[in-house]
Amino acid sequence: MSSPATKAPTRFRRRRGLRITALAVAGTVAAGAVAAATAGFGFTGATGGAKAGILPPATATVDRQTLIDSRSVAGSLGYGPGRTGLAGGAGTLTTLAPVGATISRGGTLYTLNNEKVVLLYGGLPAFRTLEPGVTGPDVKQFEGNLSKLGYTGFTVDEKFTGSTAGVVRKWQGDLGLPKTGQVEQGRISYADGAVRIESHRAKVGDLLQAGGPVLITTGTKRMVTAELKITDRRMAKVDGKVTVTLPDHTNVPGKVVSARIVIKPGEKEQSDLQARIEVTVALDGQAALGEFDHAPVDVSFTTDRRVDVLTVPVNALLALVGGGYGVEVVGGSNTRIVTVQTGLFAGGRVEVTGDGLAEGMRVGVPS
Repeated sequence: MSSPATKAPTRFRRRRGLRITALAVAGTVAAGAVAAATAGFGFTGATGGAKAGILPPATATVDRQTLIDSRSVAGSLGYGPGRTGLAGGAGTLTTLAPVGATISRGGTLYTLNNEKVVLLYGGLPAFRTLEPGVTGPDVKQFEGNLSKLGYTGFTVDEKFTGSTAGVVRKWQGDLGLPKTGQVEQGRISYADGAVRIESHRAKVGDLLQAGGPVLITTGTKRMVTAELKITDRRMAKVDGKVTVTLPDHTNVPGKVVSARIVIKPGEKEQSDLQARIEVTVALDGQAALGEFDHAPVDVSFTTDRRVDVLTVPVNALLALVGGGYGVEVVGGSNTRIVTVQTGLFAGGRVEVTGDGLAEGMRVGVPS
């Protein structure tokens, strides 16, 4: 019969296998939540001094690492949110830039009554006819574009002068337009930069009214869009780092460049509107996307991070009868229970702190 000095306490042996099983936990889990999940599975032995006797069936190492918790959602690879181009005037649609084409400053988006509608760069929309005597920031924006296109002989400022009108006539001649020296509303369309024709909203031969949809444009770089629940808005931080997984399992880093609340119809009834967060992600390298153009992807958001912390496998935790958690530290033929405080749960491991707990120690786990 074993002596008391080498025999583990009976109650300890009975509870040896009652460990917390692997938990599918994302984010920092409060102690109360874990306790609820493990109620009735308490370890009845006291913590503290070393005990000789039955060793756990297996052990794992206490590691020091950076623990990262992430959440993955479905996303879509494309060219970012689309923008609807509206007709600036009434007339017959005579040509359209083809889907997939890239249009740069000075290029033609479409023709109305066989006259070109031109893309220029800027944040202000074209909202009036520009002619001698007109002043304002929209004049400066237009003149800046003429200068970038190589036209000279005028001053880029907020005044549309006779000199500006003379240059406009030359520009109109180069486009094959009537040389009026005026820029009619609807002749130009502004965007932040070059655009890609995503789709058409009208077809050649259609009779358009002013304000009618003509085409959908996007940016020229491939981006990812994803939707999050309002309750997940903490994940949608502008400039936050994400990882995008392509259909071939290639991982491409990116960052959130915009996050906006949108209202979408519910899944069951059209009248059941729901608020969602639409997130746009810019990708670090276009070359890494290969031939993928439009494709479903997974977007992994980092929801929490702990740098240089001690971690153990989740199933190394013991729920203690008096409350809280411990780990069974194994040293040679001896074991002892160390009470721990838990932090972040991620990737099957949990952040722990406890008196005397150190990197490299071995802790008991189920086999």
